Amino acid sequence: MTYNVARTRSQKKPSTASRGIRSLSLAIVVPVGLTLTTIIWFGESNTYKNLTRPFWIPPLWAIHLTSVSTAFLMGLSAWLVWAESGFHRKPMAMVMYLAQLGLGLAWNKIFFKTGPTQMGLAMSLGQLVTILICSQMFSRINPIAGDIVKLCLVWTGFLTSVNLYYVL
Repeated sequence: MTYNVARTRSQKKPSTASRGIRSLSLAIVVPVGLTLTTIIWFGESNTYKNLTRPFWIPPLWAIHLTSVSTAFLMGLSAWLVWAESGFHRKPMAMVMYLAQLGLGLAWNKIFFKTGPTQMGLAMSLGQLVTILICSQMFSRINPIAGDIVKLCLVWTGFLTSVNLYYVL
C-alpha cells in the first residue's frame, strides 16, 4: 500500500535557510533594539555635551553610532556561535555575551545620564573584560565570530579610556 502524502505550502515545514534568517534577525535586532532604546532614553543629556572634550574624544552622535554598530557586531558574532551549537557546548559563552550586553547598556545609562563617574568606569572595565572573554570563547567555536568580537573589544577599550580620562 502506497501513501501519497501531498502537502500544501502552508503545511510544509520552514526550510533551514528561512529559520536561519529569522534567528539571525532576532540575534541582531534584540541587542541593537536595546541599545537604541537606551540611547533614546538616556543618550541625550547635557552632561556629556557640557564636558570639555579634547580632539580625540568623539562627538555624541559618533559614540551612539558606534555603540549601535558594536551591538550589531556582537549580535552577529553570537549568532555565528549559536549556529554551530556553541552555546550548548559552552554555556558560559552565553553568560559572557549577556553580561557584556548588560554592562554596555548600564554604561550608556550611567555615563550619559550621571556623567563619567567611577561607577561608569567600573561598568566599562567589566564590559571590556567580558568582551575579551567572549572573544576567546567565540574564537574556539567559530574563528570569524572571535575576530568580529575583537572589533568590539577595540571600541570598548577606547570608551574605557574616554571614561578614564574624565574620572582622572
